[in-house]
Amino acid sequence: MARFAKYLGSAALLAGAAFAFTATASADTIKIGASLAVTGPASFLGDPEAKTLEMYVAKINEAGGVNGKQLELVVYDDSADANKARTFATRLVEDDEVVAVVGGSTTGTTMAMIPVFEDAGIPFISLAGAVVIVDPVKEFTFKTPHTDKMACEKIFADLKARGLAKVGLISGTGGFGKSMREQCVSVTGDYGIEIVADETYGPGDSDMTPQLTNIKNAAGLQAVVNPGFGQGPAIVTRNYKQLGIDVPLYQSHGVASKSFIDLAGDAAEGVRLPASALLVADKLPDSDPQKSVVAGYKTAYEEATGQPVSTFGGHAYDGLMILVEAMKSAGSEDPKAIRDAIEKTTGFMGTAGVVNMSVDDHLGLDLTAFRMLEIKGGDWALVE
Repeated sequence: MARFAKYLGSAALLAGAAFAFTATASADTIKIGASLAVTGPASFLGDPEAKTLEMYVAKINEAGGVNGKQLELVVYDDSADANKARTFATRLVEDDEVVAVVGGSTTGTTMAMIPVFEDAGIPFISLAGAVVIVDPVKEFTFKTPHTDKMACEKIFADLKARGLAKVGLISGTGGFGKSMREQCVSVTGDYGIEIVADETYGPGDSDMTPQLTNIKNAAGLQAVVNPGFGQGPAIVTRNYKQLGIDVPLYQSHGVASKSFIDLAGDAAEGVRLPASALLVADKLPDSDPQKSVVAGYKTAYEEATGQPVSTFGGHAYDGLMILVEAMKSAGSEDPKAIRDAIEKTTGFMGTAGVVNMSVDDHLGLDLTAFRMLEIKGGDWALVE
């Protein structure tokens, strides 16, 4: 494992380059690909995703591979740049001749790659959050993370249970933040939510005090929701505390990693967000049917990398395992046969929840797959 850990460290330096990993040097392989934000502003997404894919490809190959063949993984680092991602998607199809792709760390890069894979007839399992990736359904495109619409619904359900209805929004203007804001606005009527303030911030903004001051002064404000990911939500959280805003603050599943707590510091105390059970694996009761999966992945990832687990690596685990099961079920490495088998995935227990896909649903998760968490004492806690 020491050799593997060293390889992961060096691979992360290959920004904009590709690297292939397989446990044995064999021509009898099945080639799969990924374009991920291993470096750059979204590396907190792509780095654990890449490490997870590499780690589990190695494990699968050590156990005999898939359908008697070894997996060969080709990963490109797009640094969350949509133009790079599209270029790498084309390279994966035309030069590398992969049979399937698990990747796309962000909504922006995913949406840039979808036309390439759809045109080529290559199954693509995205690791990004926005619902537009799979709604409307596209023939060869799937995803593993909970959607931004689901996050809004989970947050609004929690607000309703707390008797809170007047909400201020402060959203990032990137692909995920913009999409989640739109989804939140679209479902307000289902939960009796009234938007009393609606502010945004750009990806390079370092102070959200003016926007938060406007929200603080909104008449009747009872809670604030922040659609976004990256450093923006941490800045929002710190500014929130500095301004002394005393209503509940909700973040999205886009910040579901320890790095958010580290960046936000003490200001994160009391923040709530919907996330997968992976973040509270050790706090789940033994009777929870998801515990063995999330606890097993958490232990394996942290032992291999020496880093805290995040839900983002879990999305890559789910995508790879769904793909492997589909290839086994199809008994083939033909992309169309793999696509058909992915679409028939039912009862798959992943880190995100139970996956039941269909012709009309290329995600396969329902709202019960989300857990509502609260940050307490610098750690995640389940909201009962």
